[in-house]
Amino acid sequence: MLGNYNQFSISLCNCNCNTHTHCFFILGVQGKLQRILDSCVLRRRRINSRSREGGGVMVGPARPLFVLFGSSIVQLSFSNGGWGAILSDIYARKVDIILRGYYGWNSRRAVQTLDQVFPKDAAVQPSLVIVYFGGNDSMGPHPSGLGPHVPLPEYIENMRKIAIHLKNLSDKTRIIFLSCPPVNEAKVRENQSPYLSELVRTNELCRIYSDALIELCQEMDVKVVDLWTAIQKREDWSNTCFTDGIHLSAEGSKVVVEEILKVLKQAEWEPSLHWKSMPTEFPEDSPYDLVASDGKTTINPSEWTFHREIQWD
Repeated sequence: MLGNYNQFSISLCNCNCNTHTHCFFILGVQGKLQRILDSCVLRRRRINSRSREGGGVMVGPARPLFVLFGSSIVQLSFSNGGWGAILSDIYARKVDIILRGYYGWNSRRAVQTLDQVFPKDAAVQPSLVIVYFGGNDSMGPHPSGLGPHVPLPEYIENMRKIAIHLKNLSDKTRIIFLSCPPVNEAKVRENQSPYLSELVRTNELCRIYSDALIELCQEMDVKVVDLWTAIQKREDWSNTCFTDGIHLSAEGSKVVVEEILKVLKQAEWEPSLHWKSMPTEFPEDSPYDLVASDGKTTINPSEWTFHREIQWD
């Protein structure tokens, strides 16, 4: 039984069916009313399913989906030459990259919304989810109990729950976690807002949360990028890799992209999700392509990458 006829109303049904106005007057039998209600619920579910599959909503052709899920380092990843924007360029005509970034979030809020962001019954599941939480969790606790701080043991359990949920989406959904990057403590203090309580963000706290996440990923066989270490390998990293001591500059984002591509290239996933291994959409030669210097043939531009500042591997 999908519903209760006593709770039924024409407005709630919303199935564009004209029979129900007469049902209450003509059909006085509970069983018939129940069957009508069940039919309407099933019809609504089919409509919703077609919407999820792209019926009149999404554009085609269908591509693999990469989802970026995390806090502000994800939300801002299309700003300031961000790593999300760079990945979208690298995977142009190959993958649709979807942003699910939420400024200020911690792993606690992420767990609370997992079923909404990644519904298990979705018609199409992502091929790859890149997850970042940890920077806000690692902040020192506020005396009031408010704020984004999450104790380390809870943080690790939250990240475990996220990994389990994502693994259960489909057999082909792959996961990469990004560990907590370092911070420029002096710059954080300089940029302290008068509207906020003191931010307790230290490089040592970032290291502790980063190390703990890496250990969890090794335990669960989840790919992980050690951002805390990778960023600090860059010369003058504390000044060049951040916009405000916390969030990534274009230079910092390049580190993130480089490390993600390393993981994707080295992973023994079938099919491979490295950009050079994935098919390009509409790659065929066309008489409408640019005419070559011989004046007789055309040049196919579908794989051109010369516009990129960095020729990514």
